[in-house]
Amino acid sequence: MNSLADRPCRILLLNERDPLHPKTGGAETHVYEIFGRLAERGYSITHFSSSFPGSANKERHQGIQIRRLGGLPLYYPRVLWETARQTRTGNFDLVVECLNKVPFYSPAYSSVPVLALCHHLFGEVAFQQVPWPIAATVWASERLIPPLYRSRPFLAISESTRRDLIGRGLPPAHIRVSQPGIAPPALEVDPSLSRGQGVIYVGRLEVYKKIDVMLRAMAKLSQRFPQAPIVIVGRGPARPGLEALAKKLGISDRTRFTGFVEDSERDTLLSEARVCVCPSEKEGWGLTVMESCAVGTPVVATDADGLRDSVRDGETGYLVKEGDVDGFATRIGQLLEDDALAARMASQAVAWAKHFDWDRAADDMAAAIAEARERP
Repeated sequence: MNSLADRPCRILLLNERDPLHPKTGGAETHVYEIFGRLAERGYSITHFSSSFPGSANKERHQGIQIRRLGGLPLYYPRVLWETARQTRTGNFDLVVECLNKVPFYSPAYSSVPVLALCHHLFGEVAFQQVPWPIAATVWASERLIPPLYRSRPFLAISESTRRDLIGRGLPPAHIRVSQPGIAPPALEVDPSLSRGQGVIYVGRLEVYKKIDVMLRAMAKLSQRFPQAPIVIVGRGPARPGLEALAKKLGISDRTRFTGFVEDSERDTLLSEARVCVCPSEKEGWGLTVMESCAVGTPVVATDADGLRDSVRDGETGYLVKEGDVDGFATRIGQLLEDDALAARMASQAVAWAKHFDWDRAADDMAAAIAEARERP
């Protein structure tokens, strides 16, 4: 498989959650789409994940051996100890650390090479998501990334993430970019066919996702589109506040919260909508944007890191200034009332989504792993 050993490459994967965790998100989807493919190619992969109520201590999923090391109070100390111990005893050839929550600082204690897979860093956005003491801890923890990881290779999932890393002081030559893939949608669509005037959001229901901006924009459009259905797909702690806001804005009777749905139902819901809205402050890439494009649904999104990589402004959707309710209302309204515009963008969205493939993303990861192992 590689020039360093006859045995399969043994990878230790560090990510706080696995896909079976109730708070799983796009980062976990990305990680398992790639590493599940590498497992099929013969790589031996173990994931140190956190526990959740009812979870097993050990479990195999998509060819990856999951070891759950406890809930969050215990998880990070145990990850440090187990990673240090098992890399010193020769159980792994490489650590792949996912930088999308709190850094693990694995270069400080791993005895084998480390490859950092960076979805995005929070920066000041953390203060929009969690109480300030926790946000301050996250912000401060990210300040240690440049000195600790400066000599390590990075794989970033977008040019926006790469620019963020460079801006923090990491060497540009150490950072590759590999955009995520997308699974083929569960149904085929004809983007030329006219749709109803539905609007949809898909993703975690978190404060920093700014879903309230979509609801406020739809309230402004109520006189023009009084029956336009609003669908919010996903789960998360922001749901009660969003439900209360929809009621306050007078749009609760046409706002549907689906909770978590399977991929096939998600694709059906996206294909029935005229517009997908993604008002998040920051994303590593925008996986739901590509899932929307794959079924011919144009996207109105924030002009923010990650989203400006996945949305082609004026072609597959529109980018709007962060938090600009009037701007979102204007762009959503254009797509709801102009059938020709919506059909043109739908066709361009489908074509754009076809550029992204998980097998190619797995090839990129395999190349990054080989390079990381060969670095001095």
